[in-house]
Amino acid sequence: MTQPLITRDQNKNNMTKEEAINYIIGEEAREGTLDTNKIRDGYHSFGELYEHRIVLFICLCVCLYRDRAVWRSKAHADGSVWDGWFIMGINLQSGTQISYHLPIEQWDNTKFAMTLERAPEFDGHTSADVLERLKKL
Repeated sequence: MTQPLITRDQNKNNMTKEEAINYIIGEEAREGTLDTNKIRDGYHSFGELYEHRIVLFICLCVCLYRDRAVWRSKAHADGSVWDGWFIMGINLQSGTQISYHLPIEQWDNTKFAMTLERAPEFDGHTSADVLERLKKL
């Protein structure tokens, strides 16, 4: 198991906010070699939490695909692609979309979804919008 860069308990040593940030990111960030998957909150790494989000979103899509437009696409609406990623979403209409980029390794796990040549035009939803839209499902 990897050693956390910082835990909740370590941040109680009266560090200033700047000192805590420098402790968390340290030389690795300044050198551009920081692996954020190793940053932990004392319980989980960012990598573990991201993997959970991916699996939970796919499971949600499985539960919804018979009642809602659940889709996937390797290309954005403008035809651009991100190497190693695809987009998966719920709902096509602007103002209702919930979408995430997922690692291409998950493509075969999403065969149930409607495959689009291009994703719908992005409606500009933010993380906060997605949270509100998820609550309304």
